[in-house]
Amino acid sequence: MLISVGLVLAPGPDTFVVLRAALTGGRAHGVLSATGVFTASALQGMAAAFGLWILIAQSQAAFNILRWAGVAYLLFLGVRALHSAVRAKYESAVMPLLDQQRSRTFATGFLCNITNPKILVMYLSVLPQFLDPSQATAFDALLLALTVAVVGTCWLIGLALAVQKARRWMPSRRARRSLDATAGVAFVGFGGALALSD
Repeated sequence: MLISVGLVLAPGPDTFVVLRAALTGGRAHGVLSATGVFTASALQGMAAAFGLWILIAQSQAAFNILRWAGVAYLLFLGVRALHSAVRAKYESAVMPLLDQQRSRTFATGFLCNITNPKILVMYLSVLPQFLDPSQATAFDALLLALTVAVVGTCWLIGLALAVQKARRWMPSRRARRSLDATAGVAFVGFGGALALSD
């Protein structure tokens, strides 16, 4: 649990995705984005527990494809946020959660997590240290992986609920632009760091 808390408290792309969704669209957007992150994280945990991710980790080509997909998606999020900051066309502080926006919000959280190879590395390098090779089963590995996913989602949902109060200043056009600019720079930075990582 302590390792899980330490891992999820470190700010990363998932954190910024959920914060931006919650600040621009409200609590429902934030929670839905966190749900997308959880779904992807749980799927990665299941794949790692049953050995599927090992095939990717052992294939340099497959791992690089995943890594560059993550880089591309983070840069896409960054450019989109920066473009929104430059245009500064904010009709309303609250965006209605329509079906199309619901799918997009969920997909953003899901894709941000599922294309992040650092999640794969964490599942394959950190969690096995807490398993006894002579006694551990796939269920034990799955329990550890889902623990990380659940703890992380609780943290993200907590953030989404906490920033609800911060939305009081969101009607300010300058505040909205600052938020998009900050998120855009963060996404581009995460993408750049991922591109330079080995």
